[in-house]
Amino acid sequence: MFLAMNAAERATSLETTSKIAAIVNLFKQEFPDAKADLKPWVNDPDTRELVDPDSIDIGFHFPGWSPRFQSRSILVQIRLFQDPESMDVAAPVPKSIGAEVVGFTHAGKQWQLSTIQAWDFEGEKIPSEEIQFQLKRFCRKLLEVFNG
Repeated sequence: MFLAMNAAERATSLETTSKIAAIVNLFKQEFPDAKADLKPWVNDPDTRELVDPDSIDIGFHFPGWSPRFQSRSILVQIRLFQDPESMDVAAPVPKSIGAEVVGFTHAGKQWQLSTIQAWDFEGEKIPSEEIQFQLKRFCRKLLEVFNG
């Protein structure tokens, strides 16, 4: 099991650091106004209990709420899987089994996209079709970065 979730804590090798930087750059290509947050989780027992330890988590924050996004902040959780055959390699970089992308406002979670299942947006307030398309395109590129 992995011990860290925040992207900043996961950047322990050049390969992983490069992949995290690539993900941040891909997101900013789609959404230039976003500010990356490599430490979206606070380090307390309650928070650690709620998050997936087998992920790399990156937050992105926008200057304000937008009806197109239906959120102000987006959490990207890259779900990881360590191939048992690569365990012998020094500091192997795990593969991604998918990503969870979640939109938040001050009122909490507004919507979610999972690439692990049907790639559908769920929630009462989902982004515009244009933003949905851009987020799905970002997720496809994210998976290419992690899985070749």
